[in-house]
Amino acid sequence: MASPLVTTDWLQENLDNERLVLIDASMATVIGKEPIVYDHPVWIPGSYQIDLEGTLCDTGSSQLHAFPTEEQFTQEVRRLGITPNSLVVLYDNQGIYSAPRAWWILRSMGLEQVFVLDGGLPQWLAEGRDTVSAPVREAASSGSMVGNLDPGRVRDSAYVLQHLEDEQVAVIDARSRARFLAQAPEPRPGVRGGHIPNSLNLPFTEVLEGYRFKPASELAETFKNLAPNLRPGNGHQLVFSCGSGVTACIILLAAEVAGYDQLSLYDGSWADWGRDESLPVA
Repeated sequence: MASPLVTTDWLQENLDNERLVLIDASMATVIGKEPIVYDHPVWIPGSYQIDLEGTLCDTGSSQLHAFPTEEQFTQEVRRLGITPNSLVVLYDNQGIYSAPRAWWILRSMGLEQVFVLDGGLPQWLAEGRDTVSAPVREAASSGSMVGNLDPGRVRDSAYVLQHLEDEQVAVIDARSRARFLAQAPEPRPGVRGGHIPNSLNLPFTEVLEGYRFKPASELAETFKNLAPNLRPGNGHQLVFSCGSGVTACIILLAAEVAGYDQLSLYDGSWADWGRDESLPVA
């Protein structure tokens, strides 16, 4: 499949695919949008569940949401029965929110066949499809996937600082325009207002339509208007940032849908940059 997204129709037709590993990557905390609240949690049949703030987060790091270590990642995906041949589909209960973060972790750790369900659980429910009241707890057999982090997919503040004036590198911030311009307070204490100098602002809500991503052609136009000098396939690097590395992955995924390929995540994002008084702020 060429797209990193799959539709609800595709998933319905493939629920019995023996290669499929379906994962709910929902997060308890939702920032930047009005959260969808459920009276009773439900899951798509056959779903496993992962914890992006626990088992897939390096809690020993000073960052709020830090990429897991290779050892953490390997242990978790083996628990889920994932092999290099698995077909992994991720979704969350907000439509498009935290599943792109899980997608980028799996991709960055070396898994190629990993996709996001466009529209997630809300789209699935809106179409009247079946649900279950509990996720699958553990795979019948252990997986064989081994995490091998590609360092080019995950950046730190030193890399961003080094490339602030580099015309071949663009930093794109997924926070709201008010937070980007320091016109609204940051939700985390001790974090300055403002943005990384020379960075561009693309609030993650602007790449979504309802529960789903906008069509690829519209996303391509959005990125073209945002950065006219940056074109897919020309070697330019797009580095994505947000508050703590979660919603940045939404616009990163949107960029891939739009045809861009040299993509990376500033994992610490503004929670890291804005707290470090030695780093410049615009």
